[in-house]
Amino acid sequence: MSIIAELSALGDRLMTPDEVARLFRVHPTTVTRWAKRGHLRAIRTPGGLHRFPPSEVVALLVAAGAVAS
Repeated sequence: MSIIAELSALGDRLMTPDEVARLFRVHPTTVTRWAKRGHLRAIRTPGGLHRFPPSEVVALLVAAGAVAS
């Protein structure tokens, strides 16, 4: 199964910085930094944690050329 298909299967479940970081092979802090800089749309939990819609992650993967659209 492709990465895009796996992310699409998540449906409405939001992804953690750790999950996104594994896809991009970066540190979770880098993913949070991307969100703060506006490169990746994040949803903040009441506790202040970042969560990411899979559709946003797919869009960034495609834009980065990591996967074919």
